[in-house]
Amino acid sequence: MNNLKSQITDYLNAHVAVNNFTGSVLVARSGEVIFSQGCGMANYELDVPNTPQTIFRLASITKQFTALAIVQLQEQGLLDVRDTISKYIPDYPESGKIISIHHLLTHTSGIPNYTSFPDYLETMMLPSPVENTIAKFKDLPLEFQPGEKFSYSNSGYTLLTYILEKVSGKSYETYLQEQIFQPLGMQNSGYDRHNLIIKNRASGYAAGSNGLENAIYIDMSVPSGAGGLYSTVEDLYRWDRALYTEKLVSKSSLEIIFTADKNEYGYGWVIANTFNRKLVWHNGGINGFRTTIMRFIDDGVCAIVLSNSETAPAERICQDLAAIVFGEKYELPQQRVAIEVDSQIYDAYVGEYELTPEFIITITKEDNKLFARATGQDKFEIYPESLTKYFYKIVDAQITFVQDDRGYVSQLILHQWGKETPGKRIK
Repeated sequence: MNNLKSQITDYLNAHVAVNNFTGSVLVARSGEVIFSQGCGMANYELDVPNTPQTIFRLASITKQFTALAIVQLQEQGLLDVRDTISKYIPDYPESGKIISIHHLLTHTSGIPNYTSFPDYLETMMLPSPVENTIAKFKDLPLEFQPGEKFSYSNSGYTLLTYILEKVSGKSYETYLQEQIFQPLGMQNSGYDRHNLIIKNRASGYAAGSNGLENAIYIDMSVPSGAGGLYSTVEDLYRWDRALYTEKLVSKSSLEIIFTADKNEYGYGWVIANTFNRKLVWHNGGINGFRTTIMRFIDDGVCAIVLSNSETAPAERICQDLAAIVFGEKYELPQQRVAIEVDSQIYDAYVGEYELTPEFIITITKEDNKLFARATGQDKFEIYPESLTKYFYKIVDAQITFVQDDRGYVSQLILHQWGKETPGKRIK
C-alpha cells in the first residue's frame, strides 16, 4: 500500500506542477482508504489550503442522490418510475402524458436541456425556484419521442426535484438530509446556497487571461436536483460504502439504479467497462468546480476527485488513480514546450469550428499570435507544438488542425479530459 500511496503522490504532484491542480482526492480499496489528501488552495485570497475536509460543489454528481431518492419513494409506494409526469404535474403540457419518470432518470425524455439555452449564462445569475426553471422548457417541443434515444438533460432532473418535493411533502434539501445524509453520517453534505455560512467551503475558480480568477456567479437555486449539492471526499466515501449495503434502498433497487439504459446511463450513474472491470461513475461541472466519482463495484475500489477549478481534468485524474490501483497504464502530465513557427501559418487556421451546435471554437490571429475562444468562455492564446498541433497553457487541452486533400483546414480536434472531439469548420 505504501507503494501505491507513493505513486499517487508522484502523480498528483505532477498535476500540481503542470496543470496547477487544486482540489481534494480520495482513493480506497476493499473498505480501506489508500490515499486522502488536498492539493492547492480552497481559497487563494486567504491562503487556505484544500484538505480532505474541504467542501466542494458537486455539480452533476448531485444526480445520483436525486435518483436514489426517487427510488426510495418508489419503495415506499409513493410513486412508480413507470408513471408519467402528468400524474404529478397535472398542468404539464401534452408531452407529460408520454414522458415517464424513468425517462427523466435516464435522459431519454427528449426534453430540451435548459443549461444549453442561449440565455443561460445570463439567467443562471438570477434566483429561479424549480417551478420557474420548469416554465423555461415545458412548452418547448420535444427533441425526440420519449425513450427513442439518449440526450443529457438537466431539465429532467429539475422535474424530478419537483416531483420529489410534491410526493414527499418536503423540500429537496430537507428530504436528502433526513433520508440520506443524516443516516449515513454525511455531516458535511447538503444543498448549497450563497447566503449560507458553510465551514470549510472552497471558493470556485476559472481560467483567466492572467491565471486563475474567481468563477462567474451562479445562483444555486438554478441547478436544483440536477447539480445543487455540496460535499467532501470523505462524505462521498461514506456514500460509496453505503451503496454496498441496503441501508438506503434494497439490493434489487440498487441493481435497477446500476443497470444501463441507452448510452450506458442508469439512474444518475454512467455504467461502463474500464480495465475490463465494471465501473459506475459520474462527473460534474459547475461554475468554479469540476468533480468525478468512480466506483469499480466488483472490486471495491473507489476514486473521488473534487476540484475548485474549472480547468481541472478531474475525470482524467480519477481514471488514472484507478489505473494506479489496478496496475494499468497511465501517463504523467507533461510540460509542453512551444516551438518557433512562421505566424503566416496561422492565417489558414482562422475561422469557426463546430464541435456541437452549442459549442463552437473560434480561432483568431492577433499580433502574430493565435487565440482560441470556446462558446461562453474567454479567449486564450494557444501555442505551437508543431505546425498543426497547439496547446493551452492555462488548461490541460490541445488542438490539432486537420487538412483535407486540397490542403484546406477543414476541421480541428480538441484533446481534453482524455477525449478527442472533432469540430467541423463552419466559417
